[in-house]
Amino acid sequence: MTTDLKPLPKLLPVKGINIGTVAAGIRYRNRPDLVVIEAAKGSNCAAVFTRNAFCAAPIVVARRHLSEGSPYLLLINAGNANAGTGDQGLMDAQACCTTLADLSGVDSNAVLPFSTGVIGERLPVSIIQAALPLAWEARSSTGWLTAAQAIMTTDTVLKGLSRELIFQGRLVTITGIAKGSGMIWPDMATMLAFLATDAQIPKALLQRCLTKAVEESFNCITVDGDTSTNDACVLLATGKSGISIENTDSVDFITFQQTVTEICQYLAQAIIRDGEGATKFITVRVTGGANIQECKQVAYNIAHSPLVKTAFFASDPNWGRILAAVGRSNILGLTLDRISLYLSEVCVVSNGVIHPDYSEDRGHAVMQRGEITVEVNLGRGEAEIQIWTCDFSYDYVKINAEYRS
Repeated sequence: MTTDLKPLPKLLPVKGINIGTVAAGIRYRNRPDLVVIEAAKGSNCAAVFTRNAFCAAPIVVARRHLSEGSPYLLLINAGNANAGTGDQGLMDAQACCTTLADLSGVDSNAVLPFSTGVIGERLPVSIIQAALPLAWEARSSTGWLTAAQAIMTTDTVLKGLSRELIFQGRLVTITGIAKGSGMIWPDMATMLAFLATDAQIPKALLQRCLTKAVEESFNCITVDGDTSTNDACVLLATGKSGISIENTDSVDFITFQQTVTEICQYLAQAIIRDGEGATKFITVRVTGGANIQECKQVAYNIAHSPLVKTAFFASDPNWGRILAAVGRSNILGLTLDRISLYLSEVCVVSNGVIHPDYSEDRGHAVMQRGEITVEVNLGRGEAEIQIWTCDFSYDYVKINAEYRS
């Protein structure tokens, strides 16, 4: 079930990027599930990883390889997370990296591995190793669409976006894909995202760009408040457009940063629109905070409340549940008489009391929409934040109850 998620836009090739995909049969049958992304040698790589303390084996290996240099090969499998697998999982992830490295004639630390799927099962190394030559042989500059399909797990739709920019009279392309539908919350939200550009950008600057984009996108979404062991977001820069961006104060870098952030926000919101069982896309905006941290506390208390989320599914304007979530945010000195609450354009509560123009009919009319904004003004300062979430339906329970079966 999706909430007004548009058809996948055309995904544009990025100069210096080739992608190979194959149906290895890791868990799924008769669909692609193994991806190799090859960036041109000399490309720079930036990545952001989950902050879950029990991160999966591929995340451990990817972090190590990224610290040792600038990898330019990505290996992604769906159907098995290789998480909770101990030292054996690390060896399995490394073995798959070595196989891909041997195919391309480079050291294994040039490969970053990524896995998504069921936790606690050993990675089927022999199956992946047998399929890798086929994936390598299938590399193509037009492989983004198939890759977007291959990385899906409980997703119901493909997620991707491309943008073209003109810098110094030359065309620069940025393309990104993502997967994610449940087990979504910040600290990287289960999600994977892979972006590439043909601009030339130094590694430190590329990392700065990605970190900021992730903070304003993938770290602003939540489906259910669960953080995955496998989350990662990668940005590759091949330099094959002939355009170099090296100054953070330049118009080119500012435009590039805004565009990467725009793509990440689109992909992040696509994850919420495809949230497991979701029927409503909900923006939670908290304004008037004394600082950003307290705005986040309030926003996520609202977005994570099962009572609030089920009320949205039922189209019930039960605003008392929202105020209760605000009130248990553990904010020192929070007073009700300064708080205002809106459901989209409808003011429900003003300065702590129900607005004289509010009626249940007006609230119900808003709650029946597919897209709703909850806005809370704390009346304490100038800080504000915006995050995106969805409702809880019967299907969310069904999907997650049956996931391992």
